[in-house]
Amino acid sequence: MGYHQLDKLDKKILELVTQNARISFLEVARECNVSGAAIHQRIQRLINMGIIKGSEFIVDTYKIGYQTCAFIGIVLKDLKFFNEVVADIKKIPEVVECHYATGKYAMFVKIYAKDNRHLLQIILEKLTVIEGVLTTETFQLSLDEIFKRQVSVFDVITTD
Repeated sequence: MGYHQLDKLDKKILELVTQNARISFLEVARECNVSGAAIHQRIQRLINMGIIKGSEFIVDTYKIGYQTCAFIGIVLKDLKFFNEVVADIKKIPEVVECHYATGKYAMFVKIYAKDNRHLLQIILEKLTVIEGVLTTETFQLSLDEIFKRQVSVFDVITTD
């Protein structure tokens, strides 16, 4: 993982595509005053560098019946289990994020469940039974996601 130098065009492209992943290359080219081919090449380069990791559609979980969102800390029996635990957690479709952490918890996960009973079922039947998991602690239930966004490349990346 390294830091990459981005010029003003790269930053402008990233700003546009993070605001709207469905924006066409032609629209990006118009906004940047360059050709569509130049945008295509730049975006491909940003993908190859690992700066752009993909695009996605955002599903409103509440509208499809997943009304409980929880943040859970996971304590491992031993750090040697880390990779295996991550592989098993990836198999749980309700887990939407997993973060390696410092301190008491080796990792934190974000889980969406249909309701509190479903959350309990996920914890008891899917999460705590993973070999290598010592214990879990549910920290918070989210009442509502106020906003979610990408980091702004213009605010963070300042070198040209």
